[in-house]
Amino acid sequence: MDISAIHKLFLSCSSVSIDTRKIEANSMFVAIKGDRFDANTFAKEAIDKGASYVIIDNEDFYINDQTILVEDSLETLQKLAQFHRNYLKLPIVALTGSNGKTTTKELIQVVLAEKFNTKATVGNLNNHIGVPLTLLSFTKDTEIGIVEMGANHQKEIEFLCELATPNYGYITNFGKAHLEGFGGVEGVIKGKSEMYHYLRASDGLAFVNLEDAIQLEKSLGIRSFSFGIHKSHADVNIAAVKADPFVAISFNDVIIKSQMIGLYNANNVNAAITIGKYLEVDELAIKTALEGYVPENNRSQLMSKGTNKIIMDAYNANPSSMAVAIQNFVQLQDLNKVMILGDMFELGEESLQEHKALIISEVIGDDVKSFFVGENFYENRIVKSNFEFYKTFADFEKYLKDNLFSDSMILIKGSRGMALERSLNYL
Repeated sequence: MDISAIHKLFLSCSSVSIDTRKIEANSMFVAIKGDRFDANTFAKEAIDKGASYVIIDNEDFYINDQTILVEDSLETLQKLAQFHRNYLKLPIVALTGSNGKTTTKELIQVVLAEKFNTKATVGNLNNHIGVPLTLLSFTKDTEIGIVEMGANHQKEIEFLCELATPNYGYITNFGKAHLEGFGGVEGVIKGKSEMYHYLRASDGLAFVNLEDAIQLEKSLGIRSFSFGIHKSHADVNIAAVKADPFVAISFNDVIIKSQMIGLYNANNVNAAITIGKYLEVDELAIKTALEGYVPENNRSQLMSKGTNKIIMDAYNANPSSMAVAIQNFVQLQDLNKVMILGDMFELGEESLQEHKALIISEVIGDDVKSFFVGENFYENRIVKSNFEFYKTFADFEKYLKDNLFSDSMILIKGSRGMALERSLNYL
């Protein structure tokens, strides 16, 4: 069966799924092999739960005419998504970058939703499986699609752009993330810039932050719409930015008081403003959308526990995002400041060096009590009166059980695998 025929069957379905735990009635199930399982084995379960069709790539699990046998289920999912995107012909905004992708995507969505029927990547489903699922979630009612693209190696963004064929693109920044897969910072820049290469070749438009010299250099020759702080030549001139701790931004006499913590979130807000302006969303509607957005999922959330105020930013971390989070935190006026910092993952050979650089950084003053949790931080431990090091979270947990925090402002930041939100049980 060719892709056009599979697409006709897909259009008769309510949704597409790769997880039998989330099967809906009249859905299409795609059996994708994982490292630890073969989803072909779940084909019958999917039909029993109400799927109208299942796509498999192992003939041993053929059931009946509801079964579509293909050579490779994952490749079929990707080709189906590409076909569906071309079928709908809707404008798509794509974004990638080292830090802030998901937050920026959500800010863009709330802004554009003030004018358009929008649909965006759910959570961080931004890889070679997540992007196809996002594209297949768009319908004829979708007026603008917003697609987040993640990558940890070269050519991945290029491939995702070929699937989504975006009309507009934005790169949040180029930082020290996934260094292991990209082969260092220069590899990150090269890999993320694949979005610029696509936009240049397809006559797309790039949204560009004039504060970022790399963006300026790599986006040359592409149609662009820019923003900058105190940049009169920018298409959107941001007049003022401050954060104490929430980001406040003014442009064109409009003042936006967001619920986003830290100056490191300012450009995420600025990008959403800029994309909204380009697509002619009313300025007051932009203000309403951004002021109403409340972060969640452990991304720069401000919360209270007892007498403590906590900046929960433990969804993920890399050297770039860790550095700006610390810089923002130490500048806060609170008297009793505490940091709980967890290991950063996927840094490859540069891991120990990057952890050491944070520990010896002069940014962390003597007035901030700092707890470093994880093997990489522990390997670089130093003796300093306000520093404590714990090799595992279990070791740190023992400390938390015996020591009470009160009247403190606490930053919690670390990679997803550290799951530092477990600290909240003791704060």
